[in-house]
Amino acid sequence: MPRIWGARSLAPLYPEKSNLPEPIGEAWLTGVDCKVASGPLAGKTLGEAWQEMPPEWRGTRFTEPGDFPLLIKFIFPNDKLSIQVHPDDAYAAAHEKATGGRGKTEMWHVVHAEPGANVMVGTKGGVTKRLVLDAIAQNTLENLLEKHPVYNGDSFFIPAGTVHTIGPGMTLCEVQEYSDLTYRLYDYGRTDAKGKPRELHIEKALDVMQFGKTVGGKTQPVSLFAGETGGKRDMDLGYGGKRTLLSACRYFAVERWEFYKRIFGFHWRGSAFDILVVLNGKGQIGWGRTVWKRGHDIRDWGCSDFQAGQCWFVPALLNVAPRTSGHATMLRAYVPEDLSGLRSALKRERYSEATIAGSVFE
Repeated sequence: MPRIWGARSLAPLYPEKSNLPEPIGEAWLTGVDCKVASGPLAGKTLGEAWQEMPPEWRGTRFTEPGDFPLLIKFIFPNDKLSIQVHPDDAYAAAHEKATGGRGKTEMWHVVHAEPGANVMVGTKGGVTKRLVLDAIAQNTLENLLEKHPVYNGDSFFIPAGTVHTIGPGMTLCEVQEYSDLTYRLYDYGRTDAKGKPRELHIEKALDVMQFGKTVGGKTQPVSLFAGETGGKRDMDLGYGGKRTLLSACRYFAVERWEFYKRIFGFHWRGSAFDILVVLNGKGQIGWGRTVWKRGHDIRDWGCSDFQAGQCWFVPALLNVAPRTSGHATMLRAYVPEDLSGLRSALKRERYSEATIAGSVFE
């Protein structure tokens, strides 16, 4: 996705994408127009595959497919993004039916950050609509926002209605509702290749902005364990790995899987479809009992190589076993069925309410 603020090199995730003729801001991994690269639905777009796959692949939440629910992307900023805000579902349904009528809650995971990189999330205390309008006129809107330095491995939760911007010097992985609906408040006076300023949406942005205490911001990741009711220990299982919950809300949950040394895999099973995004390292993903063809249960094993920058769709109830050749990091994204169940599991591991509130959001 070309963007005015994007980069001309997407290395190291995509080292072949260097010296690009135009700045690329985003790489969409689960866009409905993305092509499936392997498996029985290879060659189809994700949108086509989502409609055609057996319901068992999608999971119980998606017996009737509807629209694909998650948009996952890498973001490559070489300049500041506009200061912007996204509407919630109710506002989008009432005012943005032509663009799908879906709001946008999102989270960011910092894949790489250079020294001094920062993001801005939410307004400072006491900020009002009048102050925002005055600051836009005076080119001082940044002064009203909360600034956060970012470091490798940080995560941020950005609910609909929270004003924000991303600075240069980082690569992010973003997980969000499937929506591309953005209201720009301020764009630093930039113009496009034709010398035309990008459109601002100040009235709508002020309609949806949340003022006062910021909801979201930097999350407090918590370690998950060897099974949701397992003992209180990191999920290393002797394999040199760790599983961490970064952020969860009713639209998505995101975990980080880290492997510290060569492993021969662990068997992991979900109750709904999952997306695995490889941030670094390489190895293989193996699978066991699955349904590759509608109505046929094939009890075979298989495996395929993975590398950084790839995105994998994992059907519901499929046993998968990542096998790494050294250090590797993945994100797992899925649509949770029950946030209360997740909270209860964390409480059983004696996490406090305050700690849980740092990563699990309404």
